Amino acid sequence: MSVKVRFAPSPTGKLHVGNIRAALVNWLYAKQQGGTFVLRIDDTDRERSTQENEDAIRADLTWLGLKWDETFRQSDRFERYNEVVEQLKKAGRLYPCYETADELDMKRKIQMSRGKPPVYDRSGLTLTDDERSKFEAEGRAPHWRFKLDVPARVEWEDLIRGTVSIDMESVSDPILIRGDGSFLYTLPSVVDDVDYGITHIVRGEDHVTNSAVQVQIFEAVGGKSPEMAHFALMTGKGGEGLSKRHGAMSIGEYRDEAGLEAMSIVSLIARVGTSEPIEAFTSVEPLIAGFDFGKFSRSTAKLDPADLDMLNAKILHALPYEAVKDRLQGVDQTFWQAIQPNLSKIADVNAWKAIVDGPVTPIIEDPAHIANVRNLLPDGDITTETWSAWTNCIKNELGVKGKALFMPLRQALTGQNHGPDMGVLLPLIGREKVLERLAG
Repeated sequence: MSVKVRFAPSPTGKLHVGNIRAALVNWLYAKQQGGTFVLRIDDTDRERSTQENEDAIRADLTWLGLKWDETFRQSDRFERYNEVVEQLKKAGRLYPCYETADELDMKRKIQMSRGKPPVYDRSGLTLTDDERSKFEAEGRAPHWRFKLDVPARVEWEDLIRGTVSIDMESVSDPILIRGDGSFLYTLPSVVDDVDYGITHIVRGEDHVTNSAVQVQIFEAVGGKSPEMAHFALMTGKGGEGLSKRHGAMSIGEYRDEAGLEAMSIVSLIARVGTSEPIEAFTSVEPLIAGFDFGKFSRSTAKLDPADLDMLNAKILHALPYEAVKDRLQGVDQTFWQAIQPNLSKIADVNAWKAIVDGPVTPIIEDPAHIANVRNLLPDGDITTETWSAWTNCIKNELGVKGKALFMPLRQALTGQNHGPDMGVLLPLIGREKVLERLAG
């Protein structure tokens, strides 16, 4: 069986790390199995879906390297969904209900007050034609529920959770069509999975009960339920819900505002919630090769956005010049290698280029000392050997060493208290600018 999975974002908002975790897990599994990764745009909510959000979804996935093999929009398939609706109605599996939201809420509260589970009482099934006509005369439009097979248990071998068994009597008949005629997620998703030959549904554990419902819908529309894998949900490092307030931003914000490398996000999301250690990867190949549903934990996956900065720096420290040269302007390999160990973000390159090119404001606390060391600068062009020769001369002539030797020079030449190895930075600054800065 050739594996075929799908990622199904709704273009009603931006992608965040929770969305991307579902996309990445599906993508890694498809790539490892030599299968197909489908991007399905769930835009049945025409009022809230926007082209801007769809474009952003595609841009974010592309930036992360999660390229899809097939793609389609649900909004192009309403005719197909309506065909299935008519089939389900004729089969007696889809029935109209007229309760308002307030009436349904009251029913749930009464059931819970009596110690019963808040399961829909199926009163819509017993309505007479006269009663339906009366409701519609009042201006009530029906919503449509799928009639579950009960009593029954739905079971499957989940690739992460093991044996899953759901008592369908504990589940309400799901609403598939709203009163305004629009589809909820469930039915279009099932129809698409059947029509496009999806073999595996991989998503969060909050969909487990919904998956049980969908198993029966698959059967009702003449399809076969795909295999399933439900991973544990992801929270912040303290167990709080992921939110911008706790450092979890949209993918676009991580890219455009935080300036992160795509692989820092991929490296973290691919390993969080698994038994594998979090490491900085410069390519996805090791993640593809090592992917295994058996490594996923049943415990909540805790994400610390601060890890992204650590991973980002490690990735930049490992990237060869060839991998970044197209993103750098006026920076050659020598400059890249000189500043690379001190980079946290790629934007830091511009900051160090500005320091090398100048002008900078030197920090000179002891002008007399700096004047003395200026006079000891070796003659001729500055090379990678100059720094060592110069500092040895200062040590011998002026009797200073350690921090007292190196810090005043760094401050005078760069205006900074830390930075790249001065031995490699000095030739980039050049003799003329070195003398100017030492002169204050």
